[in-house]
Amino acid sequence: MSSTQDSFAAKQTLTVTSGSGDQSYEIYKIKDVPGLENAAKLPFSLKVLLENLVRTEDGANITREHILALANWDPNAEPDTEIQFTPARVIMQDFTGVPCIVDLATMREAMADLGGDPDKINPLAPAEMVIDHSVIADVFGRADAFERNVELEYERNRERYQFLRWGQTAFDEFKVVPPGTGIVHQVNIEHLARVVMVRGGKAYPDTLVGTDSHTTMVNGLGVLGWGVGGIEAEAAMLGQPVSMLIPRVVGFKLTGALPDGTTATDLVLTITEMLRKHGVVGKFVEFYGEGVAAVPLANRATIGNMSPEFGSTAAMFPIDEETITYMRLTGRPEEQLALVEAYAKAQGLWHDAAVEPVFSEYLSLDLATIVPSIAGPKRPQDRVILSESVPVFREALKAYASNGDAHDSVDEQGLETFPASDAPSHDPHQTSDSYPPVPAAPAATSGSRRASKPTKVVMDGQEFELDHGHVAVAAITSCTNTSNPQVMIGAALLAKKAVERGLERKPWVKTTLSPGSKVVMDYYERAGLLPYMEKLGFNLAGFGCMTCIGNSGPLQDEISAAINEADLAVVSVLSGNRNFEGRINPDIKMNYLASPPLVVAYALAGSMDIDITRDSLGDDQHGNPVYLHDIWPSPAEVEEVIAQAINQEMFTRDYADVFAGDERWKSLPTPTGKTFEWDPDSTYVRKPTYFEGMSPEPSPVVDISGARVLAKLGDSVTTDHISPAGNIKAGTPAAQYLTEHGVTRKDFNSYGSRRGNHEVMIRGTFANIRLRNQLLDGVEGGYTRNFLADGEQSFIYDASAAYQAAGVPLVILAGAEYGSGSSRDWAAKGTALLGVKAVIAVSYERIHRSNLIGMGVIPLQFPAGETADTLGLSGTETFAISGITALNEGSTPKSVTVTATPADAGAAPIVFEAKVRIDTPGEADYYRNGGIMQYVLRNLLAASK
Repeated sequence: MSSTQDSFAAKQTLTVTSGSGDQSYEIYKIKDVPGLENAAKLPFSLKVLLENLVRTEDGANITREHILALANWDPNAEPDTEIQFTPARVIMQDFTGVPCIVDLATMREAMADLGGDPDKINPLAPAEMVIDHSVIADVFGRADAFERNVELEYERNRERYQFLRWGQTAFDEFKVVPPGTGIVHQVNIEHLARVVMVRGGKAYPDTLVGTDSHTTMVNGLGVLGWGVGGIEAEAAMLGQPVSMLIPRVVGFKLTGALPDGTTATDLVLTITEMLRKHGVVGKFVEFYGEGVAAVPLANRATIGNMSPEFGSTAAMFPIDEETITYMRLTGRPEEQLALVEAYAKAQGLWHDAAVEPVFSEYLSLDLATIVPSIAGPKRPQDRVILSESVPVFREALKAYASNGDAHDSVDEQGLETFPASDAPSHDPHQTSDSYPPVPAAPAATSGSRRASKPTKVVMDGQEFELDHGHVAVAAITSCTNTSNPQVMIGAALLAKKAVERGLERKPWVKTTLSPGSKVVMDYYERAGLLPYMEKLGFNLAGFGCMTCIGNSGPLQDEISAAINEADLAVVSVLSGNRNFEGRINPDIKMNYLASPPLVVAYALAGSMDIDITRDSLGDDQHGNPVYLHDIWPSPAEVEEVIAQAINQEMFTRDYADVFAGDERWKSLPTPTGKTFEWDPDSTYVRKPTYFEGMSPEPSPVVDISGARVLAKLGDSVTTDHISPAGNIKAGTPAAQYLTEHGVTRKDFNSYGSRRGNHEVMIRGTFANIRLRNQLLDGVEGGYTRNFLADGEQSFIYDASAAYQAAGVPLVILAGAEYGSGSSRDWAAKGTALLGVKAVIAVSYERIHRSNLIGMGVIPLQFPAGETADTLGLSGTETFAISGITALNEGSTPKSVTVTATPADAGAAPIVFEAKVRIDTPGEADYYRNGGIMQYVLRNLLAASK
């Protein structure tokens, strides 16, 4: 899109010289342009946004005033200026991408029904999907694990994949990377990202939005982009700009270098802890300083990937020589490299450590202070120093272990145990904004008592005991770390040394290797390291998210039975970015994030209740103890393998025909036609109901009255709690629906894979097995009280159906950080389809708040310092919300009045003012229209007539 105004006369020509000669491009300058002089001191990320506005200036949605507001940005101001950002492309994964294509297919029919041109429903910018979320680790630890898991994947997802192949032919600018290729974010940085886009002779920064929160991984490559819900991505595909406020930008200064024995994972867990404590929700984070040049691209990508975990919108690294080096390694053509460098320098986007931008807030970190770390048992920001892991684990275990016997002093591995009261004093919520923290006090080593419930298991001819804290899953998985050769080679070298010393994984550990790219297997094989990984059970299980998304597959039957019969609190250790409750595996209560080498180490140790920094991982062939430091590879060893095992040819070969797929993909029958022929018997892809009865003009917004509470929830309720992606539990409403439609339990698949079927997803909303609805005492799972039936306990879906049949609107009460985690559009879609009209929370994570508005649900916030409990709300009240109708007058009220009438007729109503979290005029337009899809459809309808 080009400016129709160009009021700064910014359009110029850039000539780039490369080995193939000179090439000229039309660009919109922001450097040395009269009127934009102050842009020189802007952070890198805001310069990218500035170019976007200059290039798309139209005098209406993007004006000269908008451009000047950004060019003259006040770093100390609170965000209050709305701008319209037009991303260059959209990227999707299949869990969130399938509903996007379902919605676009449905919008085509709705457009035709309203008398418009259905061809207007078509991506206007490149939209690419990588199928990476559907493969499940059913089979592991065997040579045929990959083939068997892929076969099962195609059996389960045939309908979805046929639908996506139809989408490839029906929509322009839509491409699909087939299954078995890699993880979306790793494929993005290794191949899809352009850094500088070229279309129609114009060159401009590569920017994007993605239907996955970890889209920010590409920030490490100098590409501005972030995760949005599927409904926002659909709007972006259809040419709608992203409405946003000019953000505050946190400058994060890096100095020094990582010490030996630490990894990028340790670094990113530290940064996550620091930034979550500092508070960066809704802000950009940008890394600067001399230390940036010392951070390899793979480490930058690892840091960018974790942006959702610390809460920022983006986590940017600027373009520099390291960017070019990585692009060359990954097979980008020399012409593209020349363009990226020339364009970045011409626009003032090339990193210069001597020039320090102005930021809103400042933090710093000396990389030399990083220490080995893990995070858990349920949040990525809960960092645990590895050497302190045992006492911290035992303290956490108290919340998960039940009916355990106390165990004294020295455990079966000979480990001295620590009293919880004497656990190290490291405070993850310290107030300093720089690292390292105040040194921890030495751990006490006198006699303690820990929960223990040894349970005998016989499996494959072996007899052993399973107990609290045993590692049931050890998974090298996720885009976060499998994109990083240092940690992947480090894990394989550790495995080699362990095998050579005669160590084996513990028999109760399910071990899986699921890299984000085929290149990983190439360099493992070239380095001769794969046999050692396989010897420890880390056979290739698939190329996909797998364990990190919840597709860990079932545990061994004997292990699962013992866990459930004894109610054991076992753990998973994964090299991922998400460890929320109920996400990884339904049998596992505690989940820890760790680097790939530490995942291997914990598979050898077999328990989180062992201090792997001090205690033996096992005995060698001669009966001598083997310690972690004995088998930990040195940086020199890792770099030597990388130098001889990784080359450009691997990337060019593996990505040569990335959209073609294997024979399974090519042989799928592909439907044709501009509109999709819905199969009424499909349990995977069904036409949703969003546009039924829709009129060309929106109805007036109304206040809410007579509403009941569907769920009263605490702090840190994630989108996984609201809309789980993992297993569909037998006996639940979703399982009942599938059973009624002839699906056997073994074919239930996951919620994530059935996101194209709204009937399953509605029934799965608030169905996480670890959800705690405070309307009930001591009950976990998707249950509530039905106040139309004397408050009896029922499934949330069943209660919702009863309320909707009676015409009763619903509200959700929630705590802080509501909707944190994955950019899961179904968390908002399901909420809306359950009949929820408003959510009242202490605070929100950015994407979910936006998604609620996008589905016509109003997000409200309790008064500052108040919660449902401090206001005396039990959730049994009847709610009325007045003042919403002010939106009909074209303005957004700052607050609305909430009146909660207790069931006791003699009790006084509870009245308070709730803050309206519709933050931009664009969001207000979406809400007035009943949602973003309706807004876009009405706009396209008007434009087509």
